[in-house]
Amino acid sequence: MIQDFHGKTAVLTGAGSGFGLECARIGAQRGMNLVLVDVQADALARAEAEMKASGARVLARRVDVSDAAQMEALADEVRQTFGAPHFVFNNAGVGSAGLIWENSVRDWQWVLGVNVWGVVHGVRLFTPMMLAAAKADPAWRGHIVNTASMAGLLTPPNMGIYNVSKHAVVALTETLYQDLRLVSDQIGASVLCPYFVPTGISQSQRNKPAELAGERLTKSQLIGQAMTDKAVGSGKVTAPEVAHKVFEAIEADRFYVFSHPKALGNVRSRMEAIVNVQNPPDPFMERPEVGAQLRAALREG
Repeated sequence: MIQDFHGKTAVLTGAGSGFGLECARIGAQRGMNLVLVDVQADALARAEAEMKASGARVLARRVDVSDAAQMEALADEVRQTFGAPHFVFNNAGVGSAGLIWENSVRDWQWVLGVNVWGVVHGVRLFTPMMLAAAKADPAWRGHIVNTASMAGLLTPPNMGIYNVSKHAVVALTETLYQDLRLVSDQIGASVLCPYFVPTGISQSQRNKPAELAGERLTKSQLIGQAMTDKAVGSGKVTAPEVAHKVFEAIEADRFYVFSHPKALGNVRSRMEAIVNVQNPPDPFMERPEVGAQLRAALREG
């Protein structure tokens, strides 16, 4: 949807690392104004310094995206500083593993707060601004990208909270796409569904709220964390490569953005089971050794 990025404004949450940082780097290269948002102060400061050194106009704010008041204050400041943003990347996210009944209420509140409410706030606050700008100028173009995951299209075991949060983001973004099509041809939407890419999300505990930091992890959570670390650490697709796919999707008005298209075979199996009214397929069909390892680890002792 956006063809010329120079002088346009991008709001990026989770901008201190991973996809957010890499998209900020591309935005800076293309002459965009950057609104950098992260909850981790040191990572945000490093990103701000780097983008300013590259010549970009930068507004950097430490914000908890799950907090409505903080996000509202951010939106007001963006409006006053740059006007309506042209590119909104609701990207901040945290990961959490474990058997679904073993997660505490506070685990659920933390993960859904960041992964779902962070996107909700980004959409509800910036979309009206963008629509107003589009109405005032027929040449104005904008695009919203929300970060989900392949876990938003699949239901891998031992990571239930994360799956729930990312399925919500997929549904929210698909609906956003349809809603925008009802009212405007000037604003597009995309959902990013990465697979295992080294970004730092597997170390989300570094940004856990203080009241969660001291909670003892269950056996299933420790096993899930170790398996995720291994999968992410061995990932061959990089965050910069995914960031380029995001910008390509914006330029082509492409909705679904995948880091690992080969993983769509698992999505097809799931969808076929639904349509054929069959029980959910074995999530480890393509890598049975991983399923055997997980079952053995959870059942021992």
